[in-house]
Order: sequence, then C-alpha cells, then structure tokens
Amino acid sequence: MKILVLQHIAIEDPGTLKDLMLADNFELVTIELDQGETIPENLDDFDGMLCMGGPMDTWMEEEYPWLVQEKEKIKHYVKTLEKPFIGFCLGAQLLGEAVGGQVVQSNPSEIGVLDVNLSNDRKNDLLFEKFPEVIKSVQWHSYEVCGLDNTPEVTVLGHSPVTRYQIFRYKKHAYGIQFHIEVRPTTVQDWGDIAEYKQALENTLGANALNEFDTQAKQHMSAMNHHAALLYNGFKQLLANTSKS
Repeated sequence: MKILVLQHIAIEDPGTLKDLMLADNFELVTIELDQGETIPENLDDFDGMLCMGGPMDTWMEEEYPWLVQEKEKIKHYVKTLEKPFIGFCLGAQLLGEAVGGQVVQSNPSEIGVLDVNLSNDRKNDLLFEKFPEVIKSVQWHSYEVCGLDNTPEVTVLGHSPVTRYQIFRYKKHAYGIQFHIEVRPTTVQDWGDIAEYKQALENTLGANALNEFDTQAKQHMSAMNHHAALLYNGFKQLLANTSKS
C-alpha cells in the first residue's frame, strides 16, 4: 500500500501508526508542507492519505499560504476520488472544512489526558467497531469542527463535553479524529518543546503542567497504543476493500 502523509511540523508524524505501517511494508510518502514541499499532482497514485496535526490553524492562509493548496487536495481526494483518509487534530479540522463544516475556537481549549465518549454508531464502523464506550485520549487543541449537523454524509462516532466532533466519518472512507491516538511515550515531552503548544498548555493547565501531563499520558499509554492498533487494523481493511473496488 502507498500512503501519502501530509505533515505540518516534522515532530508530528503518524507515530505508532507509522511504526505499524512500516512493519507491514507500506510505502510512505511524506510531504513536509511547512518546509515548502508540495503535494503530488496525481493523488490517485495513493491508496490512502493521512493528514497530521500542527501548530498552525486552518484560517492562517496568509501566514501559511500552502494551506490553500492543501485544502483543495484534501477535498479532491475525499470528495472526488473517495479514497481512504484520516485526519488528526489539525488534519481533522481540514477534513471538516473540506466536507462543508467550519472551524471555531473551542471553549475552553482541550489539553490533557481526557475522555472521549464513543457513540453507538461505532458498532457498525470498520475502524471503531472494537472500541469501548469511553477511551482516554491525548488532547491538545484550541479549535474544533462545527456546522456538520445537517450534512447527512457525516456520522459522529465520538464526542466529549467540549467537542461534538471528536471522531467523525464522511461517507464510509474519510475520518476526522480531533485527538491524538498515534502517541508514543515521548510525545508529550517532545511537543512541549514547541512554543505554540507550550503556550496553549500553560494557558490551560498552568506553568508547571507539562510533567503532570506527561505522567498521565504514560499511565494510559498502553491502552492508547492498543486503540491505535485497533484503528490501524480497521484502516488496513478499509484500504484493502477500496483497492478491490
């Protein structure tokens, strides 16, 4: 399988999902958009697409002009080609815009190890059918998707008290995941070195919150990695089903 990975900062790669894909000999083509790399012209060459998180926001097109092309490419891949896609955090927000939603500021920001509640619709979903009703997740976002309630092609699979669209699916092939299921044991400390993330963390949880956040993440790391593996197995089946059709 050939997977296109859209990254917005090098430190936010697909994490444990990348490890699983490489173990299965997937071909990963990574585009580092913030470094000036451009998305390939022919997206039909790729079996699937992953779009990762980043310190920028979807509306910052003047500061990050490559967001304009990225949005167009995601929309084409998801709506025209209808091929498998997962967006994480910023990637989920870009998907939300591509399928007709808006991105608004969260009130409050969600940062920390927090619960995500899975809906009953997960039981009929290829990626989330084996997930429990509640999972722990690493959250690090100040914006979220809204405005998809009247879009019949969108199914909400997970929510939190703050964010309705923690997990959503467009038709049967494209997923937005607002939290980070791909985390490694080093993720929280690594991201704490990013100025924008550190500021958002301190604004939400206080000046000395990073170590406590890191400790909580490591306490739940085994379960989060298990859920990432479940997600990956479902995505792998989606890729296989799509390639046959």
